[in-house]
Amino acid sequence: MYEQQSHSLLNRTLDQMEASLQQHDLRHFYTRLGANFYAIYNLFNRLYGDREDVEEQLVELVNTMARQYIARDQELKQIDQAREADHNWFLSQQWVGMALYLDGFAGDLQGLREKMTYLQELGVNLVHILPIMECPRGASDGGYAVNNFRDIDDRAGTLADLRALAGHMRKRELLLTLDVVLNHTSNEHAWAQKARAGDTAYQDYYYVFDNREVPDMFEETMPEIFPENAPGNFTYDETMGKWVMTVFNDYQWDLNYSNPAVFIEMLDIILFWANQGADVLRLDAVAFLWKKIGTTCQNEQEAHLLLQLLKDCCQVTAPGVLFIAEAIVAPVEITKYFGEDAVIAKECEIAYNATFMALLWDAIATKNTRLLNQGIRSLPEKLDRATWLNYIRCHDDIGLGFDDVDIAAVGYDPRAHRRFLVDYYTGEYDDSPARGQPFGRNNKTGDVRISGTLASLVGLESALAADDEAVIQGSINQILLLHSLIMSFGGIPLLYYGDELGTLNNYDYVGDVARSRDSRWIHRPVYDWDKTGKRRQRGSVEQRIFDGIRHLIAVRKTLPAFSDFNNRELLDVGNEHLFVFIRTSFESPEESVLVVANFDDHPQQFDLAMLGNRERFSMAPLKDAASGESPALFNQQLVIPPHSFYWLVASV
Repeated sequence: MYEQQSHSLLNRTLDQMEASLQQHDLRHFYTRLGANFYAIYNLFNRLYGDREDVEEQLVELVNTMARQYIARDQELKQIDQAREADHNWFLSQQWVGMALYLDGFAGDLQGLREKMTYLQELGVNLVHILPIMECPRGASDGGYAVNNFRDIDDRAGTLADLRALAGHMRKRELLLTLDVVLNHTSNEHAWAQKARAGDTAYQDYYYVFDNREVPDMFEETMPEIFPENAPGNFTYDETMGKWVMTVFNDYQWDLNYSNPAVFIEMLDIILFWANQGADVLRLDAVAFLWKKIGTTCQNEQEAHLLLQLLKDCCQVTAPGVLFIAEAIVAPVEITKYFGEDAVIAKECEIAYNATFMALLWDAIATKNTRLLNQGIRSLPEKLDRATWLNYIRCHDDIGLGFDDVDIAAVGYDPRAHRRFLVDYYTGEYDDSPARGQPFGRNNKTGDVRISGTLASLVGLESALAADDEAVIQGSINQILLLHSLIMSFGGIPLLYYGDELGTLNNYDYVGDVARSRDSRWIHRPVYDWDKTGKRRQRGSVEQRIFDGIRHLIAVRKTLPAFSDFNNRELLDVGNEHLFVFIRTSFESPEESVLVVANFDDHPQQFDLAMLGNRERFSMAPLKDAASGESPALFNQQLVIPPHSFYWLVASV
């Protein structure tokens, strides 16, 4: 469409806007709408242009954006303008996040407000509250089955509590991250209830079929997400007398985004939560948004168009809000959720670096970095104005999402290697110290994922049981090693609650009927706040881990080279136990940092002369920024102790 045609359509659309909306001050709104309308219309037309009511739906889309702009608090609008002026603000090394379940960490929103000093003590300034929207009382997939997209669960508090928390955080320059579940609703949601009652308009909100003919065609190519607990991708609803698509669980009904009414509803919901004070919105299960017969129904091009359209619309109403893509997909697919063929992220500014996470766990188990180095080299480069969310573990299982080509390239058989990793982390492998549990076992494909806390997976649980101080310290070293890498790799490090204290597996979940078949609850802790006091007991496990991570966070914030401007160079130093890269400061190259990590049980070394023309590291005296000390050298070679790391800077 020519710009002139686009402007003409924009004028027609504005003429049809609700009169009550046009009575408000919409100057900034109109400016942003004009700048983004060409893209918005083209995307909307590509998705829904074959419908006779496309212009009518487009008018409703603009009305929705305008309503939420008018509802947006003036303080939030000022933040929008500041972030538009400093559009790279989120690429700074200053940001460090933590993801937490509200009930497990602090009970409710008021409790979280009281615990903010604890997070600030640690150095965390981005807090991701895992889903708190109204959900079923029984099984709810950890809150990802939503009954009501516009209210929070009364166990968490009220919307007023949330807005108060958001204001409290803004005063302390803390970022609030909330979940929006885009792919599905609970079967208790009002839309699902209306569909069950026979309302065809709401049946069109979902994938609903009279018989198995179409579902069976889908099933030919769709994988199973939870094969143990929820086999298949469709559920027969007795009340409705129809089959409904339920990719995740039988109580989670997939939304049908080929219906523009669904898209507009979900955009409205995203903007609603932006207006509650969220700085960042985590968009759940984005890879699943578009379904096509004959495909896996994941990573379809239309899913990317939907995300681009959501981003463009949010840029009009709430441009200071960032999106996180929760897309735990193949490495080659992950970077596409930033948006392709662009410099600025056209879809989501932030994406989970699931590949890096899985590769770190491989290096811990194998004690070498062959696959880690190979996998990172194969990972496509991200956009300049986009960043990774780097994490060691999260509320979900650990999937071994490596590329088979990379596994084979380093000399492993892909199937056998994955089997080894599962056996290692579930304690089935001889001499493994790990104490994880299998999750999502698929007997058809042999796929298995892993549950367990970080501390239990690196062997701290078994070390404490054996009361072996040397092994305990070795496990602590591995915890700090992993955290050192998510903080230095490039992106926003995301800690998982409990890891900062070395929290062990919680086996109590097996006694809860609603949770007993889901081993992920083993690593979703409930804090004993009396026990957290041990972080102040010198020599305790909790103190060693907490202070170690707190120190790393503090040092990270002083190193401009750790800001994320595609300023990482991976190095091959001829030692399969080492992971080595250079982070170059965007503003001052002389402030670059050489990161060296040893995954082996034994000391390793490499010749600094291998760094070639990087004389600031090969010739100048070096200091480890993490410890403040000079690194160990032997015969002019750098010596890295077992499960240790350096953040090396050239001494002046």
